[in-house]
Amino acid sequence: MDEELYNAERSKMGRSIPGQSLTNDPANPAPYEKAPEITNVHEGTEYLFDFITEETVYASLMTGIDKGVPVMSIVQVILFNEFQKGKWNPDLMLMLAEPCAYILIALAERLDLDIIIDNDEEEGDVFGVDMEEKKLEQLRNSVIPQGFITEEMAGEMESLPTMGSLLEPQVEEAAPEALAQPSLMAQPEGQ
Repeated sequence: MDEELYNAERSKMGRSIPGQSLTNDPANPAPYEKAPEITNVHEGTEYLFDFITEETVYASLMTGIDKGVPVMSIVQVILFNEFQKGKWNPDLMLMLAEPCAYILIALAERLDLDIIIDNDEEEGDVFGVDMEEKKLEQLRNSVIPQGFITEEMAGEMESLPTMGSLLEPQVEEAAPEALAQPSLMAQPEGQ
């Protein structure tokens, strides 16, 4: 077989067949095919703040920002993941990119972290849509416009852990029954 033809056909493997979405079972739609749970920017922003400030999520996001992960990359992952779960539609997902970025920037600034807004390769590109240069410059300068962080959010931010406590190793105590079970890698008894 011709190597070029083989590579071309091989690259198509695993991709959706055109029209495949029309063959999905209508009685069992994917979460993103149903009506979204959140339909306005204010509800979405509040949801994002609550989600981002959950203890485990907050710690991992701030650690990622501290290690140099661009804020806009985190924004895209969070928003797309929640879209797939059916939280919002694609239009609202794009509208939530800016508030989500400002929330992350405000939380990172509170911890005095060095913030990288976007990759130089994907400058101004969020979900394949170019951001306005003015908005992108505000993000780079960490100028948070009035209204993105509400007074309630600012109050909750004060109760969040500091960077020192985020970096401390989290020690979880194993349950007593877990300690009593033999290792799966141990030699069988009696042999």
